[in-house]
Amino acid sequence: MSKYQEWGWKIFESIEKYTKVATGGYSSINNVLDPQNPQLKDKMESFFIGETLKYLFLLFDDSKSLLPLDKYVFNTEAHPFPIFTP
Repeated sequence: MSKYQEWGWKIFESIEKYTKVATGGYSSINNVLDPQNPQLKDKMESFFIGETLKYLFLLFDDSKSLLPLDKYVFNTEAHPFPIFTP
């Protein structure tokens, strides 16, 4: 596992521990500095699934064939775009 995958796994574990809600889904939190009382909001940001989880998925895609990084680039919203080669 690369250091980036290790960091990504720690991030994923923290997301599961601090933001997952019992009824399904995930919540934003009010205070990232207080892990004892992160204060869940009744809100899941739209970018969470569309960007955060997509980047985590790609980080752990060992096949590297789903979206080869020599053929695609990602914009800030994690949408893949083919690299143009004239």
